Amino acid sequence: MATDIEIARKANIKHIKEIAKQLNIDEEELIMYGKYKAKLPLHLIDLEKVKRNKLILVSAISPTPAGEGKTTMSIGLTQGLNIIGKKTTVVLREPSLGPVFGMKGGATGGGFSQVLPMEDINLHFTGDFAAVEKSHNLLSALIDNNVQNKKNNIGIDPRTVTWKRVMDMNDRSLRKIIVGLGGTMSGVPRETGFDIVAASEVMAILCLSNDLADLKRKLGNIFIGYTYDKKPVYARDLKANGAMAALLKDAIMPNLVQTIEGNPAIIHGGPFANIAQGTNSIIATRMGLSMSDYVVTEAGFGFDLGAEKFFDIKCRYAGLNPSAAVLVATARALKYHGGKDLKEVNKPDPEALRKGLGNLEKHIENMKQFAICPVIAINQFSADTDEEMQIIKDKCKEMGVPVEIANVWGEGGKGAVNLAKLVAKVADGCVCNLKPLYEWEWTIEKKIETIAQKIYGAEHVDYTQKAKKDIAKIISLGLDKLPVCIAKTQKSLSDNPDLLGRPKDFVVTVREIEIASGAGFIIPITGEIMRMPGLPEHPAAETIDIDENGNISGLF
Repeated sequence: MATDIEIARKANIKHIKEIAKQLNIDEEELIMYGKYKAKLPLHLIDLEKVKRNKLILVSAISPTPAGEGKTTMSIGLTQGLNIIGKKTTVVLREPSLGPVFGMKGGATGGGFSQVLPMEDINLHFTGDFAAVEKSHNLLSALIDNNVQNKKNNIGIDPRTVTWKRVMDMNDRSLRKIIVGLGGTMSGVPRETGFDIVAASEVMAILCLSNDLADLKRKLGNIFIGYTYDKKPVYARDLKANGAMAALLKDAIMPNLVQTIEGNPAIIHGGPFANIAQGTNSIIATRMGLSMSDYVVTEAGFGFDLGAEKFFDIKCRYAGLNPSAAVLVATARALKYHGGKDLKEVNKPDPEALRKGLGNLEKHIENMKQFAICPVIAINQFSADTDEEMQIIKDKCKEMGVPVEIANVWGEGGKGAVNLAKLVAKVADGCVCNLKPLYEWEWTIEKKIETIAQKIYGAEHVDYTQKAKKDIAKIISLGLDKLPVCIAKTQKSLSDNPDLLGRPKDFVVTVREIEIASGAGFIIPITGEIMRMPGLPEHPAAETIDIDENGNISGLF
């Protein structure tokens, strides 16, 4: 069986000018990065078309550690919609080098449902992540420089600084560090650390900005810490946001590429869903809706993470109203949630699958809470049996939601034609209006508890003393009316990765709450979630190589 990268290499990739023509974009508008990638200027966005055209969200049940093909399904569905005559663009997030070299691998789909050129997209792409990293770390340098200088300073108390540095790599050794060692000329020693770029507030801001002016304003709203006389300090107080925005002048433009079948694909931004909002940029989504009758987009990890944040944060800031939501389910994930060992999930086991159906059931219930039009897509793998497929279909029928099987990895768009027909029918007939789960004006505790109880299924929420102090600080800063972006494990509906299936009677513990005032939300951190991941025992980097002709191998 051919690997993803082998399939991608054999594809007939088109010049990016041909892809632009499909969207009626003049080639003079393209800012090209070689033959197969281009950036799109923001003036191409047409807000009237954005309101008129159909947005389709793809989410998933709680995944296994390897992922369940949500991106692959998004791409395959897009290809299927184009086959049945629906002008469709897929809009995705950019891959982070952390997972590429870590456990999950790349994020460009798989098999015959990929975006191309997959090597470029997975490795550096058009430099957006590097620009976010530089913009973020510029603020870090300006903070320490201001603390160091005796004359040109605003009196920042370094003990209160919450702003860390970032890099786009999994590196647990950098979670907690000491900077400023080496004497008076090397800065003021203080404890800090690194987050991964996908967890940077600058990344979140980039993905929630409307334009360059809005980006600069939001960057200025980043909370840094306090002065010695207890006054709050923001990035604008250091006059940092202008230079930070200048570093992002190209990164703010979305990237145009193509699917393996030559359909348009827009890829932009890459916040993780377990530690940030987990969706591509507002700008990219609007760009897709300006160019196509249908846009398929995704939200990271399970519905409890990416989709909840997509609806309660992104859609509300952008004024988006999705016409359909597709929930990806797999037999292997349901068997895993039914207690089957991860190494055994590809073996037939109807009983384990039945035991795991509670996870699917809860996610379907969650979809209905937002008053959206749901569709279940069963991502079929070669080891799946007809009996297992029927069990899932029967559960969906019992819950009154439409379901279709798709083989997008092995067959590409052809494997998603029936799903595409179903999704188009649902989207075209949708009269739903998105219903937010909570109101932003509620107290912080009420917002957190509403998500934990209604979406996760928790009985109660506990707050550590640190979290309670953080809430008091947020209220004193007047930021308590912001939405909440909960950081939680993706492996479970709860905050405990070991509680699989549909856990009940559990307590969610909020250990601290971070402020992302520039992005426009606060981040309750639950369980043992880390904003700087570590590499696994056998990282994917060990299998990635390049030959003397520049051919890369090992990417997946």
